[in-house]
Amino acid sequence: MTDTVADWSIQDIARLAGTTSRTLRHYDDIGLLPPTRVGSNGYRYYDRDALVRLQRILMLRDLGLGLPAVARVLDDRRDAAPALRDHLTWLRAERDRLARQIASVESTIHAMEEGEQIMAEDMFDGFDHTRYKDEVEERWGKEAYAVSDRWWRGMSETERAAWQHRQRALAADWMDAAARGVAPDSDEAQALARRHAEWLGDIPATPGYGEGGPPAAYLTGLGDMYVADPRFAANYGGVEGATFVRDALRIYAAAL
Repeated sequence: MTDTVADWSIQDIARLAGTTSRTLRHYDDIGLLPPTRVGSNGYRYYDRDALVRLQRILMLRDLGLGLPAVARVLDDRRDAAPALRDHLTWLRAERDRLARQIASVESTIHAMEEGEQIMAEDMFDGFDHTRYKDEVEERWGKEAYAVSDRWWRGMSETERAAWQHRQRALAADWMDAAARGVAPDSDEAQALARRHAEWLGDIPATPGYGEGGPPAAYLTGLGDMYVADPRFAANYGGVEGATFVRDALRIYAAAL
C-alpha cells in the first residue's frame, strides 16, 4: 500500500485474499470487480470499497453461487453493510458448528489414545444431522429427531456428500432466483418450491414421508421458521431470500 493513496495493487489483493491476479483480472473483464484506478504503468489498484466488494464476492462463491448469480446479488443489494450482517450471522453459526465438531473429534482422538471408552452420543456433535436438534424436537417431537438421526447415521460417506450437495444446490438456486427478482408465484419459483418439498419429503420422520410429500401446514410453518430464525435465513442469503422462499412455499402449499 502506498503512503499517499489508500489502495492496494492487484498483487497485494491477490495475496491478501488468497486468490490470483488472473482471477482478479477476470473479475474485471466481466464487470464484477473493476479496479478503483489503473496506474500509468497499467497496474490495477483497489481501494477499501473494492476490498469490501471482493469480500462479498468470495463469501457468495463459498455459498455455491456462480459468477452470474453473484453479480445479480451484488447489484440487488448495493448497501454492503446489511448484506455483510447476513453473512456474519451465517459465519457465526458455522463457527459454532465447527467448534463443536472439532471438540468432538478431539474427544474421540483422546479416548482412542488413552484407551478410554468412546461415548457414541458425543462423537457426532456438530455434524450436520444434529444442527437443528432442539428445533426438531420442540416442533415435531423427539421421535421425529431420533428417526431422522438414525437415517443420517446409516448413510455412507458418499450418500451424505450427495445429500449435502443436493441441499447446497437447492439453496443456491433459491438465492439466485431471489436476486433476480423472480416472483414467488412464477413457474420458476413454484418449480423450486416443488423441489424443496420433494427434498423434505425424502427425509424420514418428515410429515408426509412416503405418503406423497409434506402437508401444506408443514411447508408453511417451515417457511415461517426460515424467516424468523437468522440461522435458517442465512441458508438463503438472509431475511430477504428466506422471505422469497416462504412466500413461494405458501403459494405452493395452497395448491396442494
